[in-house]
Amino acid sequence: YKAFIFDMDGTIVHNMPVHNQAWQDTLAETGVHIDQDEFNRQTTGKRTPKIVRLMLGSHLSEAEIAYWGERKETLYRQRFAGCGEPLPGLLVVLELAHQKALPMAVASSAPPDNVNFILDELDLRKYFQVVVNGEEVPRGKPDPEIFLRAAKSLQTEPCDCLVFEDALSGIEAARRAGMDVVFLTTTIPADETAGKTHVISAVPDFAHLDLAALF
Repeated sequence: YKAFIFDMDGTIVHNMPVHNQAWQDTLAETGVHIDQDEFNRQTTGKRTPKIVRLMLGSHLSEAEIAYWGERKETLYRQRFAGCGEPLPGLLVVLELAHQKALPMAVASSAPPDNVNFILDELDLRKYFQVVVNGEEVPRGKPDPEIFLRAAKSLQTEPCDCLVFEDALSGIEAARRAGMDVVFLTTTIPADETAGKTHVISAVPDFAHLDLAALF
C-alpha cells in the first residue's frame, strides 16, 4: 500500500460510547428512545443530519435538523473534552508510516468541528497531509466519494490505498472505491464482516496488527 486513509470516530479514537450517550440524551429530549445495538447498526458512519432525519422523521425542517444535530454534537464535545486518547497502537502505526514517508489522510463523516476537536485534542494533525470531513462531500458513506477524494488529494490510486474503518457503511464505501480495509471492532463485532474479501484484517485496536505485514 502506498497510502493510508483513516476514519476517525471509533477508529482513531474510541469515542463511540460518548457519541452514543449524547445521541441517547438528545433523542430522549424529543421523546424518542433507542435500542443501542440497533442504533449503532443503522447509524454508524452516517452524517449527523442523516441520523437526525432517520430518527426523528423526514418532515423536520432544515432548521430543526440543524438544531438537534448541533445539540447532540455540543453534548458530545463537552463530555469528551480532556478524556480522549488515541486507540492503542495507533501512534506506533502513524510514526512508522511517517518514517517511511507514507502519505496519510483522515476521511470522516463527522462535521468539521468534531474533526478539528479530535485532531487537536489528541495532537494528531501533524501526521495527516489530507483531512476530509462529512460536509465536504454531497453524499456520506457508503458512497465512496469521501475515500476517492482523499486518495486524489494524496495523489495515490484508490487501489493503492488501505482504509482503516469501524463501520459497515465505511467498509462498503471502501469496497466501492476499490480499496482494502482493516476493520476495527470497537463498535461492530468482527463476524459482521464475514465474506467481505476486501477486509484484510479485523482487530480490536492497532496494537493487534501485524506491523511487518502491514508495512
